[in-house]
Amino acid sequence: MTAAQVVDRYRAQHEAFARNGGARVPEWVRALRAGALARFTELGFPTTKQEAWRFTSVQGIAETAFAHGATGEVPAAKSIERLELCEARRHLAVFVNGCFSALLSSVSGLPAGVRVSSLADALARDPELVERHLARYARLEDNAFVALNTAFVQDGAFVYVPEGTVMEEPVQLLFLTAPGSEPTVSHPRSLVVVERTARVSVVETYAGQGDGVYWTNAVTEIMVGDGARADCYRVQRESERAFHVATTQSWQGQGSVLSFHPVVFGAALSRHDIGAVLDGPGGLCTLNGLYLLAGRQHADHHTTIDHARPHCESHEYFNGVLDDQSRGVFNGRIIVRRGAQRTDSKQTNNNLVLSEEARADSQPQLEIYADDVKCTHGATLGPIDQRALFYLKSRGLSPDEARSLLTYGFGAEILERMEIAPLRVQLERLVRARLLRRARARRAP
Repeated sequence: MTAAQVVDRYRAQHEAFARNGGARVPEWVRALRAGALARFTELGFPTTKQEAWRFTSVQGIAETAFAHGATGEVPAAKSIERLELCEARRHLAVFVNGCFSALLSSVSGLPAGVRVSSLADALARDPELVERHLARYARLEDNAFVALNTAFVQDGAFVYVPEGTVMEEPVQLLFLTAPGSEPTVSHPRSLVVVERTARVSVVETYAGQGDGVYWTNAVTEIMVGDGARADCYRVQRESERAFHVATTQSWQGQGSVLSFHPVVFGAALSRHDIGAVLDGPGGLCTLNGLYLLAGRQHADHHTTIDHARPHCESHEYFNGVLDDQSRGVFNGRIIVRRGAQRTDSKQTNNNLVLSEEARADSQPQLEIYADDVKCTHGATLGPIDQRALFYLKSRGLSPDEARSLLTYGFGAEILERMEIAPLRVQLERLVRARLLRRARARRAP
């Protein structure tokens, strides 16, 4: 199938979407969708000939005929029982195949003015508020996946925290996919707005059930106002045959604080573009990510931290554990704009390679247009430290136990920076379980 035929397929899907459930939106949303579809038509899916995609092929996505998934309440209800959530389910919004499920959600006890709902509901109840922020941060001009998500924008999560409000409990957003007999796709769009001096923690989880082929194409926009703080966590636990493409774009005002913790366990192919703009003096941004890959999994993280104003800090830590024939890609870009003096930025990407067939590609980048800055970046790649392995074995641990302990410690460095204790414990348990499965697989004849 040619690139033009692939684009025509999505144009036909968009026409059907616009005639059916996608029609009941404000006029500005229809115009936004139309412009996004036109841009996707111009861009098409990226290829490995493009610099930003030279390590990651999306041919499998382009050549698969995905249908829009239908909400599946009953199987999703069974899946949610198997998923551990980080807190009591008071502030839980569940989405099945990209659509909000009131049956599975439990949103109660919110402080005055706080809203945790579906994006579709927010568009119906307060379109002016949504219009001020939707598609203002995630750029679709040069990203085909953002353009496609915007063309099909309909539902997803909406979190709004008004000025001066502090959320004591985290908001949990759970995106479940229940694939059908044919490959399905969903385009969840989430918007998190934290007004000045407010504070919130948001946990996004993406998971699937069964072994069907599906594709999640997610976009999340985060606005952190002056003096506000947002702690955001993202756990990707898609099924083994899934495709997962995501963009998370944030904007920060003066004196704001954002910490973002993406963790990748699942999907056959995943790509996550993470962008952060520090647009007010005194802002602080922390990106703290972990990916654990095995089999033939491929995970690609492209991050961009844009220091647009002076006296801002950013700290970036990404650790990857790669086993079997997996591949991890990391491209970290730090931009310091002209006039953004007294910038302090640090970036580190460390990769632990457990197999001779595993591969890691790391590309740290600095673009500095100011002269009074402090910026560093670095990347490491290597196997388990044999001296540390020998030491643990000399203390009575088996080779598998020693190997698993050292690997766990490599991941725990990232998990320790997470402030939500129940979530941190859950992720530690998932890491241990995954390492145990790998150890048993190595022992199997």
